[in-house]
Amino acid sequence: MTNTPSELKVACVQLTSGIDLEYNRQQVEVALQEAVEKGAQWIVLPEAVNLLQQKNPLARATAVTEEEDPVLKCCLDIAVKAGVWIHVGSLILHNSTGDGRLLNRGFVIDDQGKIRARYDKIHLFDAILSDQESYRESASFEAGKEAVLLQTPWGGYGMSICYDMRFPHLYRTLSQAGAQLLAIPAAFTRPTGKAHWHTLLRARAIENGCFVIAAAQCGEHPDGRATYGHSLIISPWGEILAEAGETPCNLYGTISLTEPERVRYKVPAWQHQPQFRLTSC
Repeated sequence: MTNTPSELKVACVQLTSGIDLEYNRQQVEVALQEAVEKGAQWIVLPEAVNLLQQKNPLARATAVTEEEDPVLKCCLDIAVKAGVWIHVGSLILHNSTGDGRLLNRGFVIDDQGKIRARYDKIHLFDAILSDQESYRESASFEAGKEAVLLQTPWGGYGMSICYDMRFPHLYRTLSQAGAQLLAIPAAFTRPTGKAHWHTLLRARAIENGCFVIAAAQCGEHPDGRATYGHSLIISPWGEILAEAGETPCNLYGTISLTEPERVRYKVPAWQHQPQFRLTSC
């Protein structure tokens, strides 16, 4: 009989990724090696860790396929050599079978160096934040169509990416299917980060009785974008267990895997789904 581990040491990697694939790979390698040396068992990278580029023509010209991506190759190599699990928050990838739009795809790699799960970002960020700052991801990326729950030695692990966090039904679906840990790697803008980042992530943890692990991009990027940072590890009760600042770093936390069950016993809101009708008056 296999005993389920009672704790998991997590590392969130916070980076300032740019438009140079090799430079980004080097950043990832250094951060992963540090996390391994610190004893992390599960390492989470942010969104767009291989290529953060707003300008669509340049992004298309720079992006490579999954098989060619140097960051993914680096993560596969370190996972098997160090015996750690790595969640590559997302990679911007060329899609050889689509309509020319790119993929924003996350990967979970196990401690044997095997890709155990892939997740394509479902909700694409189309927003007008100001006259000077707007985004239209749907013009550049193909949206995912499947939510992904991965069974791990530490429990169910729900995958998502950044803007997904604004859609609570995704996380309720994951938690009801068995997720105890929710991953939300991101490249959150500074205006939305200051206004909404902590509130949204704590809400997703509280309403589902899950840990939330949110690795973030930070700082000023070569394409002109500025991201918020503040990577977070949040308990199922909504407590912030660890928080980064606004510069590149690794964030560490040890989480108790009995905590989701304890919180859900106290407040089992995730189970309460009465049917109701809407009356418009």
